[in-house]
Order: sequence, then structure tokens, then C-alpha cells
Amino acid sequence: MSASTISVEEIDPGRHGVVTLSGYGISVRVDRGHLLVEDGIAGNRQQARFPRVGHGIKRLVIIGSDGMVSLAALRWLADQKAAFVMLERDGTVLVTTGPVRPSDVRLRRAQSLSGQSGAAVQIARELISKKLAGQERGARYKLLATQTADTISRYRKELIKADSTEAIRQVESLAAGAYWAAWHTLPITFPRKDEARIPDHWRSFGARVSPLTGSPRLAVNPPNAILNYLYAVLESESRLAAAALGLDPGIGVLHVDTPNRDSLACDLMEVVRPEVDAFLLDWITREPLKREWFFEQRDGNCRLMAELAIKLSETAPTWGRAVAPVAEWIAETLWSGRRKPSRGVSLPTRLTQSHKREAKGVSSFPTPIPIARRENVCRGCGKTIQKRSINCAQCQIEGATERLVDAARIGRVAARSPEARAKHVASRRRHAEACSAWDESTQPTWLTKEAFSRQIQPLLVNMPAAAIRARIDVSRWYAGKIRKGYCPHPRHWQALATLVGAGDQ
Repeated sequence: MSASTISVEEIDPGRHGVVTLSGYGISVRVDRGHLLVEDGIAGNRQQARFPRVGHGIKRLVIIGSDGMVSLAALRWLADQKAAFVMLERDGTVLVTTGPVRPSDVRLRRAQSLSGQSGAAVQIARELISKKLAGQERGARYKLLATQTADTISRYRKELIKADSTEAIRQVESLAAGAYWAAWHTLPITFPRKDEARIPDHWRSFGARVSPLTGSPRLAVNPPNAILNYLYAVLESESRLAAAALGLDPGIGVLHVDTPNRDSLACDLMEVVRPEVDAFLLDWITREPLKREWFFEQRDGNCRLMAELAIKLSETAPTWGRAVAPVAEWIAETLWSGRRKPSRGVSLPTRLTQSHKREAKGVSSFPTPIPIARRENVCRGCGKTIQKRSINCAQCQIEGATERLVDAARIGRVAARSPEARAKHVASRRRHAEACSAWDESTQPTWLTKEAFSRQIQPLLVNMPAAAIRARIDVSRWYAGKIRKGYCPHPRHWQALATLVGAGDQ
């Protein structure tokens, strides 16, 4: 392909400082002190050149494994205190690196001995207690599942009796079963134009466990695929937080040792998982998902397209801010539980800087980073629209037309019902009897049809229909006709003349 046919766009880290690269032929290198990045597919390429000052990068996220990252680029990121994260296309965390700081071997020794010292049970119980508290809030106030929330609350109280990590895991598993059961029938909406291309199992949240693996891995519908990817972003932030504090991300206290898994990072995630769930729940209950954001593999595995993955990667700073105090609390608990603790010596709070803030007399934790904005799409065609809008201008017109047609059909059906016809007959009978009982001789001599049309009817235009209706006891529709110039039965003329102040002649 010639250079003239390649479309090149600039990559912008945005206000969250997250640069996400995806596609094929990804390139990250350094040229004369500048970081050069490039990604894309075929002729749709993106590139950017960042200087050492004013670059705005906090995290560089790569999705996939097709491309090249130079050692000089990794050094450039480390010098700028920017994290590097590499994710597989299914959301698996492959590599994370962050700012390098010296660590204390005594902390890592305390971490490795936490199972014998009893700190592991204490930490695991507190982590799961906070997780269940978050799940209870989500079930009660977002899913409106009061019974499920009460069940989770009861399991949380049982944690006090759990005296081993195995017992804590058992309680957490039972609570998770109740929690995800409340999600099962949650409806998932798509724009109307995408309805014909949506499989039936994409229309609800379904089971958290995938039928392909017997675990959450390899999700088969969009909401579970989004949740898996967000958890991967959270896991990468947990790894970075643990490493920044001098902890070993692989030595967990709750999750068992497993090859190719950072168990401590998974422990840190537990507290923040309900916040990720709440983010997804707010999204799928308020806005539709676009079919073009997902693709289905031949085995039914649902994957995210690059456009959506990039948007979700922008939430990384939010989850990093949420996991920071959890990581520091674990590190401080391990540090204070050593056999020979150093008096008056506490660990530095590198993530939250709470020690510095307390010394200055300000809040112990800064204002949370606002979460990344979700793309608001039209419920009809899926076009990106402004916030607080439901449909684009074209779909609003089409929707209004459809609603008017439906309303007219419903009105016609309702007007032909036995109850409506009985009311209509009774009304007609009542007015017929009133017309028969009316005596023309009781009408004032001056109140003729010409006088009504000339003196009274022009004044009725300025009278509310409700006032006319109340005065002569007719329907709202009939009162509206009189306001527009319709001449009513003569028995109403005198009452209407009095209403407009013309009855004293």
C-alpha cells in the first residue's frame, strides 16, 4: 500500500493520561529524546511523538502482542514515572511495569510468613468484609434486590467466625453465588437498528460463569466481556500498587499459589471489584451497547473491539486510586506484625501520600479522579449523541410518529370498549333529557342566536376551556370546540353569557 493511501491520526493521552495502542505492527521507541508510538490496522494508522516535558502520559497500555517495544522506550517511561501495561486481547494481563523504587526485604519476608504469623487471616477477613459490604450496597441500591442484600449481609456477619483462609473463601463463594444470581436476568439493550443482529443470549447479563470454560474466562456475551476487561485493568493497577510498595505481587494471602498468577494482586482487587461492578451496572441500565463494539468468535467467545477497549482503558487511573489505600493498609499490617517491629518506624505512603497530607493538616486522601466518560449513543440508530439525550434528532421524529400512531390505535380500541360505549350512551341520554326539559320561554328576549354570535362568542376565545367545561358541565373536547367558535345548544347561552360578563342586559 502506498503512503498516499494510509490515513494517519494523532494519538492523544486525554485528560486521564492513558495512551492505549492496539492493532498490528505496534511500535514504541525513542527517537532523539522523544517517545514515538504507532498503532492501527492496515491503512488506518495512528501515531504520536511525546517530549520528555509536558507529555501527559501516566500509563501506556498495549492490547495484543503484534509489534515492538524498545528497551529505550521502557527506560523513557520509567524516567517519566509512567506505567507500562500489556494486555492480551481477551483481557489477560501479560506485563506490567511501573516506577522503580527501593524495597525493604523485611517487608517481603513478613509477607511470605503471613500464613504462620496469623496476618494472612486478618487481612483476608478484612478484604472480604469490605468486598461483601460493597456487594451488599450494589444489590440493595442499584439492583434493588433487597433479599439478596440481606443474604450477603448475613454471610458478612459469618466472617467473624471464620478462623482460616479456607473458611473465608467459602463464605465469599456463597455470597458471590447470591450476588451474581441477582444479575442473571438484567436486560441488556442495543439500538433498534442492531436488534436483528443480536443473539438471544446477548440480551441479558446471564450467568457469570462462561459455558466455554466453567469460569468467568472467555465470556460469551458483551456485559461479561466488558467486566472481564475492566477486571484486567484493575489487576494491572493492583500489580503496580503492590510493586510500588515493595510487596511481591505473587505471594497472596487469600488466593492460593498458582503458576502464572499474581495472587496478591488478585487479593487487592477484591475490595474494588464492587466499584467496577457499579460502573458497569450504571452503564448498561442507562445506555445501550453498540453491536459494532463486539465480535463473536467461532466458538461463541465474545471479544471487545479496539474502540471500546481503548475507552475502558481510560478507567485505569480511577481503579488505581481506589486500590491504593488497600495496598498501603496491607503493607502496614504486614510491617507492624513482624516479630521484631521497629518502634516508631512506619512504611512510606507512596501511593496516597497520606503521611505528607496529615503533616500538612489536609485531607488524608486527595479528591478521587473522575471516572472516564462513557459514550452516549442513540437508542434508535446507535449514533453518538450528547449527554442527557436519548435519541438523535432523526430518531426523535421517527419515535414521536410511532408513538402518535400507537396512541391513536390505543385510543380507538379504548373508545370501542363496552365500558367506554356505556359511558358514551349515558352521556348522550343525559344531554338529550336536558335538551327536552329546556324551556325556550325562560331564555331572555335579548339573547338570540345573532346576539350570542356577535356579543358572547368572541369573548369565549379568551376563556379557559376548563372554565367553560365547569360552567355548563360538558366534556373538555366540547368546551374546546366552543372556544374555537362552535355554537352550543341554546340552553347553554345564558350560562356562557354570565361567564363572560354579558348577562346583565
